[in-house]
Amino acid sequence: MILDGKCPSGPLPEMWDRHRKEMKLVNPANKRKYRIAVVGTGLAGASAAATLGELGYNVDAFFYQDSARRAHSIAAQGGINAAKNYPNDGDSVARLFHDTIKGGDFRAREANVYRLAMVSNSIIDQCVAQGVPFARDYAGYLDNRSFGGAQVSRTFYARGQTGQQLLIGAYSALSRQVKAGTVALHPRSEMLDLVIVNGEAKGITVRNMVNGRLECHTADAVCLCTGGYTNVFYLSTNAMGSNVTAAYRAYKKGAFFANPCYTQIHPTCIPVTGDHQSKLTLMSESLRNDGRVWVPRIKGDRRSPGEIPEDERDYYLERKYPAFGNLAPRDISSRAAKEVCDESRGVGPGGRGVYLDFADSINRLGIDKVRERYGNLFDMYEKIADENAYRQPMRIYPAPHYAMGGLWVDYNLQSNIPGLFVLGEANFSDHGANRLGASALMQGLADGYYIIPYTIAGYLAGTKPGVVGTGHPEFIRSVEECEGTIRKLLSINGKRTANEFHRELGGLMWEHVGMARSHEGLTSVLKRIPELRAEFWENVRVPGGEADLNQELEKAGRVADFLEFAELMARDALHREESCGGHFRVEYQMPDGEAKRDDEQFCYVAGWEFKGAGTAPELHKEPLKFDNVPLAVRSYK
Repeated sequence: MILDGKCPSGPLPEMWDRHRKEMKLVNPANKRKYRIAVVGTGLAGASAAATLGELGYNVDAFFYQDSARRAHSIAAQGGINAAKNYPNDGDSVARLFHDTIKGGDFRAREANVYRLAMVSNSIIDQCVAQGVPFARDYAGYLDNRSFGGAQVSRTFYARGQTGQQLLIGAYSALSRQVKAGTVALHPRSEMLDLVIVNGEAKGITVRNMVNGRLECHTADAVCLCTGGYTNVFYLSTNAMGSNVTAAYRAYKKGAFFANPCYTQIHPTCIPVTGDHQSKLTLMSESLRNDGRVWVPRIKGDRRSPGEIPEDERDYYLERKYPAFGNLAPRDISSRAAKEVCDESRGVGPGGRGVYLDFADSINRLGIDKVRERYGNLFDMYEKIADENAYRQPMRIYPAPHYAMGGLWVDYNLQSNIPGLFVLGEANFSDHGANRLGASALMQGLADGYYIIPYTIAGYLAGTKPGVVGTGHPEFIRSVEECEGTIRKLLSINGKRTANEFHRELGGLMWEHVGMARSHEGLTSVLKRIPELRAEFWENVRVPGGEADLNQELEKAGRVADFLEFAELMARDALHREESCGGHFRVEYQMPDGEAKRDDEQFCYVAGWEFKGAGTAPELHKEPLKFDNVPLAVRSYK
């Protein structure tokens, strides 16, 4: 099947405005008749629920945390992009669009990316109006800083807490609608299934995580805003609860999963210190504005950084990518770090680290200015690493961070299942094979505040509200299937915990589907994953029962989905015989080690359709056309 992104025709700058004008509307009185389920309350979910509630729809917002403010969006540190050009350094909507297409290695849909760049400026105005405390310069204007993959300063920030501050803004808007009665919050509720009636999404089944009850909720449309899936690697920068379950269960109900192999390895994380760790900690990419990345020139050099003279240091990003230097994009910076560590020039325990040095910036700006910009990040680093980064360089190393892949959506953010909309990191639409730093927050808020209110109305205008109740056979069947899975997990009574299986799976994925991938490695992991999955269903031990709070049961269900999704991810990586962005196949690289794309064979979105347990999924393609940013070798030199 050739997938249709349903992009409007005409010039990019006019496309979104004309599309909004042509879409059907729902009048205010009729909006009150419709019910929308929003799953997830991070930036995409909270902004969508608040905006839809403000418009008059009845919204049910579901999240597995105890508060909507605890969504993983709070962990975003560095900032949010917008094309306002406040520094007057040459930025524009067209440049943001170009940087995003190029940053994604020409594997994103032009129409979606241009729309994202267009609405970026409105997001900043919205957040300022909500009271988000963006950093300001001496004159009181909003400040900007640079991020990887750009030569302009377009990133708005609130020290190193941008995600948290933006989520508080969205949460305030959400709380207003809760008080107004248009939004109902459902905390501690985990989505276990999508309910399809006559080919359309009509509700979800959730587990009440406190009392264990399975509950059905009908809806005239469902918005999945459930984030990414890089916890498939076990160790990642994601919150430990982040998972693929909601998206994967929708995939098993017929939603296409697009480009699952596109995962981002962030170059600026605190290195792994041992098997005791359950997650990794991100150090914001913003630090690379003022920190210089280097390693010793001499292999195996174990001297302290202060003992290594300047002429014996290799500032390898500045050497290899002089035009962008330490702000080279994440995928390129991550591979460069791995390369020098593979050459036995890494630092710290195990030689899996590089230095991020602020000495030059402290000398140039003064320690107070550096502390003003990054103080909370330096404090966090010292608490974790027990090292003072004002006095000695930070040690960093790449780690799994973001998922560019996700459920396939068209221009309206609707999946191939009518009535199922997917927002933020849970969809695939905007970042191609590599996300530029500070663009995740931009996409999440763009989808929630500015896109879904228009596009979901276009769908609902042709849908009769409230036609299905929870007594429908599909809802009954959904509950029975979920109950069956839960009881099966509890009855195995094996000898290994879900966490042990997750850790083993993560090790396999990091080794073979991480920064470097090969035909041999992917073939081997595709053989091993089914074996591990079979062992899981024979030997996992889940203590406790189903009728109460049971975190081991929650974890086991998520690991079960990871054990299936990992195979899909590796299959996608094996089929894509090229290197692009975060997907690096060692067989396909330029003589200088850079990624080698194959535009003739792979210039498309890969959408996978579930065909049943034990059956290979079917591949569908959406061809990508580049009429405004011509295909070119991606170079940051």
